[in-house]
Amino acid sequence: MSEAVAKRFGELYGSAPEGVWAAPGRVNLIGEHTDYNDGFVMPFALPHTAVAAVSRRDDGVLRLHSADVEGGVTELRVAGLEPGTDKDWTAYPSGVVWALREAGHEITGADVHLASTVPAGAGLSSSAALEVVIALALNDLYGLGLRRRQLARLCQRAENVYVGAPVGIMDQTAAACCEAGHALFLDTRDLSQRQIPFDLAAGGLRLLVVDTRVKHSHSEGEYGKRRAGCEKGAALLGVDALRDVPYAELDAALERLADDEEILRLVRHVVTEDERVERVVALLESGDPRAIGPVLTEGHASLRDDFRISCPELDLVVDTAVGAGALGARMTGGGFGGSAIVLTEAADVPRVTGAVEDAFAAAGFEAPRVFAAVPEAGARRLG
Repeated sequence: MSEAVAKRFGELYGSAPEGVWAAPGRVNLIGEHTDYNDGFVMPFALPHTAVAAVSRRDDGVLRLHSADVEGGVTELRVAGLEPGTDKDWTAYPSGVVWALREAGHEITGADVHLASTVPAGAGLSSSAALEVVIALALNDLYGLGLRRRQLARLCQRAENVYVGAPVGIMDQTAAACCEAGHALFLDTRDLSQRQIPFDLAAGGLRLLVVDTRVKHSHSEGEYGKRRAGCEKGAALLGVDALRDVPYAELDAALERLADDEEILRLVRHVVTEDERVERVVALLESGDPRAIGPVLTEGHASLRDDFRISCPELDLVVDTAVGAGALGARMTGGGFGGSAIVLTEAADVPRVTGAVEDAFAAAGFEAPRVFAAVPEAGARRLG
């Protein structure tokens, strides 16, 4: 793919690129909607990547092209980049250029050709992969010297402010910082990280990703409503963020919110989800990966019933997979569609996959896309 992207760059722009970079999509093992509450998350990187061939320009022009979108090269002036002016796919790479320039880094232009194997709208963070690959390329080409965590923050700002999607820091950090064979235990308050060994194959296990093919969008209103509700809950409880509500004191906190059922549900999910992340970390570090299965299923129930961001297709995956003998399952990503993950014995993969596919057919849903997820490396230069 690297060679193909570099070749197409040459065809588009008349010269070879200065380099080719890649950044992955991600699966979040546990810790959903906790990142913008200063909580804990645990993503790992997928082998699916956004790949970018890039060269610098010194004339203030940004030229963008994607192999995955119909149309020619889009040409923009870097000095004219402003939040809210671009509603197309180009908002993600141009937003990164805007964020870098706003932070004081002199980006004088670039030629970019992109191609991605991260499924869009599947809850696997295709937008963050796109942002991080551009940020890493420009960091290298312009010698900015920014660390991976800093790049992630700038990419988050690009998506929050330039694109207008109120996402947390998890997706960009996962794309930038994950390591092969590990899940990333991330504290989103201080961005401290711990790489947790996550080699399921060695234990005879598999983690399946089931893309329901139901598209979702973070920039739509429901995601923002829940974020605002969480912030309201923190304010009512007198804490900086819901991360500061101790799990042991949750019942008392919920009693204080009894008059607002919606806020109560949001708070309950976030506080219990942070505790689930810590449980999964402890189980993996103790060498007991099978035991995380019920925790995943418990997390799905919380997302379905308290956060209310599931959908019939996601619920069908979870219920069918567990009924077919999977160790656990849950939706992953922002919700309202996208993908679910299923932890299962390797020997049970055909039975579980077949059961899910049959259930979708019986319900009249579009056939899901199912693949095994293997933790891969984060963003990197390919050539």
